[in-house]
Amino acid sequence: MATIRDVAKLAGVSIATVSRLLNKSGYVNEETKLKVEAAIRKLNYEPNTIARGLAGKKTGTLALVLPDISNPFFPELARAVEDVARTYGYTVLLCNSDNQPDKERGYMQVMRQRYVDGILFVSHTLNARDLESMSEAKIPIVMLDRSPAKVICPVVRSKNGEGAQLAVRHLLEVGCRKIGHIYGPQEMIVAKERVMGYEEAVRSFPWYTPTMMEPGYFTIEGGADAVEKLMSRHPDIDGLFIGNDLMALGALKKLKMLGVSVPDQVAICGFDGIQMAALTEPELTTIVQPIYDIGMMATRILIKKIEGLMEEHPIFEFDVSLAARGTTRTGRG
Repeated sequence: MATIRDVAKLAGVSIATVSRLLNKSGYVNEETKLKVEAAIRKLNYEPNTIARGLAGKKTGTLALVLPDISNPFFPELARAVEDVARTYGYTVLLCNSDNQPDKERGYMQVMRQRYVDGILFVSHTLNARDLESMSEAKIPIVMLDRSPAKVICPVVRSKNGEGAQLAVRHLLEVGCRKIGHIYGPQEMIVAKERVMGYEEAVRSFPWYTPTMMEPGYFTIEGGADAVEKLMSRHPDIDGLFIGNDLMALGALKKLKMLGVSVPDQVAICGFDGIQMAALTEPELTTIVQPIYDIGMMATRILIKKIEGLMEEHPIFEFDVSLAARGTTRTGRG
């Protein structure tokens, strides 16, 4: 593969002259320009996009940093990001952080070297200093879904508190009289808002007590363990609002193993609206986030930031909706 040095040698000019021509960063006379262009054609030279990015030009590349690619929520989000990015002529680098702060900051260290034009981040561990360092490097960031409490960049997410209240109302409407909650990690704002929404919806009922909540860590295994603990403390629970669909799938499986009928004995409503929720038996009732729309909106905002068309740092919150399915269709009440 030809290099810029090869082009310079064949054209009989300096590497700096070839660089000026490629990057359009200075004057090159017409005769020299023709020599360089002839050498490029003869050698089939292709400029290194990343190297040009290091020189201060755009690389046409976005980075998407996700906390856990095995969670079905995130591949759908990634698909939207890639679709929009491709429409605008960008490619996407996918980074999986495994919810590890050190791994996230390692990615950021690489990206600060100007390998990307902008970053879409799903993280709850980034702090103000992390975001400031990217701002100093003039690399725009947009946060999706999860984000720190205070950010200096655009954020795109759903109305989590309203979704939690919608879930509880639905469970009450189908006849539930005692509703528990399995929640995600409270250091994540999305999980915290869903807990707050649940508490606001049930606080006035005489049966409510904080012991009707149990952590499930946003995992299938966590949901299964949590529902067993919750039902052992409160065997008369007849409704569960579960803070994401993965935990709900784990709870559904565990209840079946325990001989508890869903929805006849316990009704379940999850949160997220991942495609897998419609593949269970019974199908999972869930609060649906517009996952694809979130990814589309975030990518468009990031590209506007890159192109200098947006200076402000807005927070966009999407409405959620209820998908009532088999885990709450019951004749009780």
